[in-house]
Amino acid sequence: MSEQLVYLDGEFVPMSEAKIPVLDHGLLYGDGIFEGIRAYNGAVFKLDEHLKRFLSAAKAIHLTLPLTSEEIREVVLESCRKNNIVDGYIRLVCTRGADGLGLYPNAKAHGPRLFCIAGQVALYPEEAYRNGLKVVTSSLRRNKATIVDPQIKSLNYLNNILASIEAHRSEADEALMLNEEGLVTECTGDNIFMIKDGVIWTPPVYLGTLDGITRQAVIAIARDLGYPVKEEPFTHFNLLNCDEAFLTGTAAEIIALTVLDGQNIGDGYAGEITMKLLTAFREYTKKPESGVKI
Repeated sequence: MSEQLVYLDGEFVPMSEAKIPVLDHGLLYGDGIFEGIRAYNGAVFKLDEHLKRFLSAAKAIHLTLPLTSEEIREVVLESCRKNNIVDGYIRLVCTRGADGLGLYPNAKAHGPRLFCIAGQVALYPEEAYRNGLKVVTSSLRRNKATIVDPQIKSLNYLNNILASIEAHRSEADEALMLNEEGLVTECTGDNIFMIKDGVIWTPPVYLGTLDGITRQAVIAIARDLGYPVKEEPFTHFNLLNCDEAFLTGTAAEIIALTVLDGQNIGDGYAGEITMKLLTAFREYTKKPESGVKI
């Protein structure tokens, strides 16, 4: 089997040869942005939406991308073609690329570095979608928008990583993150939804939540199925006492949250509405309008 090819600074190279200098700002300071993207059935899911968020994040951190949006689009598609991806996972990254140890990036030393990895991902086994996840509430608080806005999908993910470590030390699958006011925001790598009396709730992005592409798709799918969806704040108390809860993310898709801090959500198994949404989401990924053909 041939080695996986990675796009890096204008060319496709074998994974073993894809290297970033040790002085790159992305490595030294988490100075860069990324997108995690899925491919389904020979098409890149919501590619244009991912690229829009990628460009918005670049603007927010004053990062001048080395390629246009259309050129980056082709990089993603060609990365899939080069690696024979039909169903898979794509990681698109741009680092500041400035050489030197100083905090201020010296753009004259080296321009931004863009790379794209197209491969496979399997975050949870299929039985987890029936049994759901065990989640604990992190002692860490979600970044405030006045510090580093969580809507920026930056390479600085230490807030999420530390919460994830905390969860796994408690033998949980994920960590719930609250903001400074104690309101539910999201988990370390997923958006969160709860269902109460047939109404679906999810935190608004201004609380400290990434506006997830899967989140957006699920809101639209739920409304098409006739479920009311409210993007409004709620607390740990509300989540603990809801009928069903689930997480959404590019890698996870839709997966039930069934145990929170040692207590069952609902009956402790993936709920009826959650499973209906998962089925509808997976059907939606097969439709031509859901993605860009590779």
